[in-house]
Amino acid sequence: MKLSREQIAFQERLGHEFGRIELLKNALTHSSVSTPNRDDNQRLEFLGDRVLGLVMAEALLAADKRASEGQLAPRFNALVRKETCADVAREIDLGAVLRLGRSEMKTGGRRKQALLGDAMEAVIAAVYLDGGFEAARRVILSLWGGRIETVEADARDAKTALQEWAQARGMQPPRYVETGRSGPDHSPVFTIAARLASGEEATASAGSKRQAEQGAAEALMQKLSDKG
Repeated sequence: MKLSREQIAFQERLGHEFGRIELLKNALTHSSVSTPNRDDNQRLEFLGDRVLGLVMAEALLAADKRASEGQLAPRFNALVRKETCADVAREIDLGAVLRLGRSEMKTGGRRKQALLGDAMEAVIAAVYLDGGFEAARRVILSLWGGRIETVEADARDAKTALQEWAQARGMQPPRYVETGRSGPDHSPVFTIAARLASGEEATASAGSKRQAEQGAAEALMQKLSDKG
């Protein structure tokens, strides 16, 4: 079993040279091309999520020795969420080496956020199984390093800010309501309204409900700020 030229180049971007190259190949194989004789990356994804979580928890504790659990939890969530994994995957062009079935190829699978995030977690698991925890830790901290330093801003996202604004004024938490959905099934666009009990609301659209909710919360915070 040999790696392709593209896979060898990906190893360099990743920062780990595999001794057991079948692990990398499995990590890069989506379920749309799996067969009884060819493993896909779903089991590796399960493991990689846990490895990433341990490394991030350890790194956050080391980065801020006075932070409480209540402060650490949102930072942790911001670092391990699927969107962050997908962003890292894009930075190392993981999509270029994914092995996809024809249906996923036709529907832009190499750019799908969920698919990229899952594959990134699978690659982390492959590094862990190939080189042990320290190898996985080294790769993760190299790829995530800058995000750990700036995670405080990411953790206090627009939805959190809006909820805190409402609570400070004795109001009920904001509600998020899906008001529309467009586009094909494989690439939907969601429209979400963020609503306060006082009647103020704002909407936003995005390719995932979470992103649309964040956009709506940000738009509503801006509207409230403009009103003074």
